[in-house]
Amino acid sequence: MDALSPREAASYASRRARVLAQMPAGAVAVLATAPEVARNSDSDYLYRHDSYFYYLTGFTEPEATLVLVAAQGDAPARAILFCRPKNLDREIWDGYRYGPDGAREAFGFDAAHTIDSLDEEMATLLSNVPVLYYPLGGKLDARVAGWLSAVRAKSRTGVTPPAGTVDLLPLLDEMRLLKDTDEQAIMQRAASISAAAHIRAMRAARAGVHEYELEAELLYEFRRNGAQAPAYTSIVATGANACVLHYSANNAQTRDGDLVLIDAGCELDGYASDITRTFPVNGRFSAPQKRLYELVLAAQAAALKAIAPGLPYSGAHEAAVQVLAQGMLDLGLLKGTLDEVIASKTYLQFYMHGTGHWLGMDVHDVGQYRDVTQADKPSRALQAGMVVTVEPGIYVRPAEGVPEEYWNIGIRIEDDVLVTADGHTILSAAAPKTVAEIEELMQHD
Repeated sequence: MDALSPREAASYASRRARVLAQMPAGAVAVLATAPEVARNSDSDYLYRHDSYFYYLTGFTEPEATLVLVAAQGDAPARAILFCRPKNLDREIWDGYRYGPDGAREAFGFDAAHTIDSLDEEMATLLSNVPVLYYPLGGKLDARVAGWLSAVRAKSRTGVTPPAGTVDLLPLLDEMRLLKDTDEQAIMQRAASISAAAHIRAMRAARAGVHEYELEAELLYEFRRNGAQAPAYTSIVATGANACVLHYSANNAQTRDGDLVLIDAGCELDGYASDITRTFPVNGRFSAPQKRLYELVLAAQAAALKAIAPGLPYSGAHEAAVQVLAQGMLDLGLLKGTLDEVIASKTYLQFYMHGTGHWLGMDVHDVGQYRDVTQADKPSRALQAGMVVTVEPGIYVRPAEGVPEEYWNIGIRIEDDVLVTADGHTILSAAAPKTVAEIEELMQHD
């Protein structure tokens, strides 16, 4: 983990200042990073920091806690880090540690202490403060209870504990929902790396290769371009496996004439990408595959037209459903009228998920989808700086009355989309998605 540049340090400090500005005078906020998790014996899973903690600190070492103290009277606001101490013996085994002094200087905190002093310090920091902000119902609950008991034990000296607790996460959710220019640039880079990985997998596809071989192509492209890890477990699903929405075995062998659905994206510097492409193993769509594919592509185009500031988040899904439902009727998958199919939701037989989600530090990122400030909680309006996925699909399992030519075809097309002041930008546009683009790319020597 490199020290932050002055510009990066100022950006994280600005986020902390925005949190502090929303807290009453003298209030305290506490946020811990994720713990390390043992995989087996003396081996841990690859460590991944807590997204909220990283959003406010840029600090990726485990065993760390951030404490924010709001200004009160002449006392200025403070950002205090608790982290692992320097330990040269452990650094031989596990790598460099900043320690409190190094972290304070490199990451721009007002003060820093060792993590083993947290309980003692909190008993002081929470004395005579009006309110405590922290993630309610999480891993800190038991520890907070201990801190409050320690403060109450000093009541005979006139010390009082916080009068109440407030969930810190909704405040951070709203901040994280709008990406600044630095975040947008990282997400564009992540999407570009992932698009290149999808292209690599398409070029490697041939009848007889296994799904895990295509997954390996993705992972290679992620890492060779500097991405730290996949943003989620990659889905590489051939044939009927593509009709399993969260398929993850990735061990089947591809067959001539089948499609492959790949839902995969990298994580770069703490930010996720999320792209899905569907393509024919042999490089040529069959007529039934092409009909279904172009239906999904048309549904995505309709959904993208609904992505702009001021439009409701739900508009993209509604637009996609209109196109997909009509297509299902036209292709004989469903019977009735468009209004009947939508009202009865019989289209759910072939399209059973939403058309997107927020994207950011987490692949299914934080933030409300509805305007909870209004009594009827309507779909919230899109704003510039939001990033969403747009991912319609169609999944045809064998069933009575369903034309057999469409059986076991699963198709999804997913892009990462930044809402801009005048509309939107498709961050993942480099990944081919028209029939002509895919077939041209996949022409093997």
